[in-house]
Amino acid sequence: MLQRIQHGRVLQIVLDRPEKRNALSIELSRAILEAVGSGVRDAGTGAILVTANGKSFCAGMDLDEVGRGATEETNSLHEQIFTLGARTNKPLIAAVHGAALGGGTGLVANFHIVIAEPEATFGLTEIRLGLWPYLVYRAVEMALGERRTTELALTGRIFKSEEARNLGLIHEVAVDVEKRAMEVAQLVASYSPAAIHNGLSFVQEVRGMGWEEAGRVARRVRDWVFTGSDFQEGVRAFREKRAPRWPSLEG
Repeated sequence: MLQRIQHGRVLQIVLDRPEKRNALSIELSRAILEAVGSGVRDAGTGAILVTANGKSFCAGMDLDEVGRGATEETNSLHEQIFTLGARTNKPLIAAVHGAALGGGTGLVANFHIVIAEPEATFGLTEIRLGLWPYLVYRAVEMALGERRTTELALTGRIFKSEEARNLGLIHEVAVDVEKRAMEVAQLVASYSPAAIHNGLSFVQEVRGMGWEEAGRVARRVRDWVFTGSDFQEGVRAFREKRAPRWPSLEG
């Protein structure tokens, strides 16, 4: 169902339901949320990398479950899954291969960094089932904007990685997608944990704020960070031309 592998400061979460194309069943959804939550709470984890076994990254919702009528538990779990990126202050990185359709596209939109293989496919295909991508819409809209997201939801069309990168759904296309995603995850995990936590928390705090109000928050947070030990160590390391030793990591 799901594997966890620790690579130094990178926690790799492997979706392992290949026979169902890693569709988001209740059990898999629970496992993803628990694994991500564990990685967020673990001071030894600096980044979370999600990969998948089988031909598809994620086929979205499990029709064998929701086809009988959406339950309160399914709705609750999917609400949490499809808002992970907006709530998590530890870097989420994905290596996408094969199909990531419907809820799979919604899941992809929640990662802070996404690397995909050239032939990976994406699309909000719910309309083909007589459905609208209600719970995934917000995350995709945040990545692509309302007009483009609405077009994808109305047409249900499927597109490949190059278009996904041009639209802003993914960030990079790579042939050896897991290797490249691990490189990115290890790089991100080597940076100041305090800086990343504060930065992602800032992004969440100012979301939806007006320009001036967000500016006030930015000035307040930056002034506070200037007094922090990680920033001071970063400046010293830069001047001394050496790798920084982040106090928040050592602590």
